[in-house]
Amino acid sequence: MVQRLTEFDTIAAISTPLGEGGISIVRVSGEDAVAIVNRLFKGKDLEKVPSHTINYGHIVDPATGQVIDEVMASVMLAPKTFTKEDIVEINCHGGIVVTNDILQLLLANGARMADPGEFTKRAFVNGRIDLTQAESVMDIIRAKTDKARQVAVKQLSGGLLTEIRALRQEILDVLANVEVNIDYPEYDEEEVTAQKMLACAEAVSGKIDRLLETAQEGQILRNGLKTAIVGRPNVGKSSLLNYLTQSDKAIVTDVAGTTRDTLEEFVSVKGVPLELIDTAGIHHTEDQVEKIGVERSKKAIAQADLILLLLDGSQELTEEDRQLLELTAGKKRIIVLNKTDLGQKLTAAEIAKESGSEVISTSIMMKENLDELEALIKKLFFKGIENSNDQVLVTNQRQAGLLAKAKQQLADVASGLELGMPVDLVQIDFTGAWESLGEITGDSAPDELINDLFSQFCLGK
Repeated sequence: MVQRLTEFDTIAAISTPLGEGGISIVRVSGEDAVAIVNRLFKGKDLEKVPSHTINYGHIVDPATGQVIDEVMASVMLAPKTFTKEDIVEINCHGGIVVTNDILQLLLANGARMADPGEFTKRAFVNGRIDLTQAESVMDIIRAKTDKARQVAVKQLSGGLLTEIRALRQEILDVLANVEVNIDYPEYDEEEVTAQKMLACAEAVSGKIDRLLETAQEGQILRNGLKTAIVGRPNVGKSSLLNYLTQSDKAIVTDVAGTTRDTLEEFVSVKGVPLELIDTAGIHHTEDQVEKIGVERSKKAIAQADLILLLLDGSQELTEEDRQLLELTAGKKRIIVLNKTDLGQKLTAAEIAKESGSEVISTSIMMKENLDELEALIKKLFFKGIENSNDQVLVTNQRQAGLLAKAKQQLADVASGLELGMPVDLVQIDFTGAWESLGEITGDSAPDELINDLFSQFCLGK
């Protein structure tokens, strides 16, 4: 049970991006939130208005009597708020100067500047959300596709929390039997307890496996898929980048070596977020600058999650093409036979047979079969997951790492029992698995982890 802290100081921060806009929001949370804002607010007495009401008035500097802005003040009283504390949100006109002036007045009248993620941290500490839900808040903010948003919303509603707590309860039920066996050995039920522990370890481990299977898709949705576009010079790499980004990011000419460095751009393809890297054409060159570009291209291939390997379908395979096929053989890749409008000397069937990879024939210039390429990218990485809104996905490395750790601890339990180790010794790993799962939700997370996690949040959230 998360302990609720009641003696927080009152914090304030700007919760909207700075710049010109219709509205900016300055958020205040804490025991004195209403009293502090009330000192600056001229209109209704905010300490007497009902909770969850929006009130018209002005923000006035109490020292000079100068009107700062015409505002709407939303008053929300604990515990039915995001932080489970009193919250006031000041809706002012969107401008850097006026928004900052209001914030400075709040800080001068008893509030302090909020740390990054502190509002969400208070929601966690006060038992409003768990760590998976806290992480989903930032996932919603950072979502680059509709699918990413859907997954984050599912997690915010407690999808992963429910799964993890159910697993912890299974372990806890068996741990209770273990404790009884240790405290009352006269009942001589060690063998029965060992069988229960083994069955539980195997059952929970299987459920962890199913969650870990979603980790790749979850992390792709969250972070984007590093995708390198590679090929020898003038096969259409920059043209493909321009098509996917719907822009002219890359210079396209008939001159070999036009792209001399890697270009990076983020796009969404059929709901799959791609971090595209357009690489310099990989070939032998004496040009010093071009050599550096080629080396960077090889590095991009090594780091990529997906390779889009372009070949000129109107020409026979060159030695450089064969080197690229060999260089990318160990990676997930899609081979794109480009320039089919110029006639085909290579067929998708023979390249597929030779490479063992998916092959798409296309003409990027004529925009032929590019929809098929996008559909193949989606198929390759979502493996039939059509509605992520109905899926509980593991969305980051922290969650996946702790699940893997718990799985290993359960595997140690099983091997220990099979070797005939005493139940009270095996219990150490069993309890460790329970605690590792608790770190995912924050039920057993150390303070250092919590502080580090929330420090990565944006200011005002």
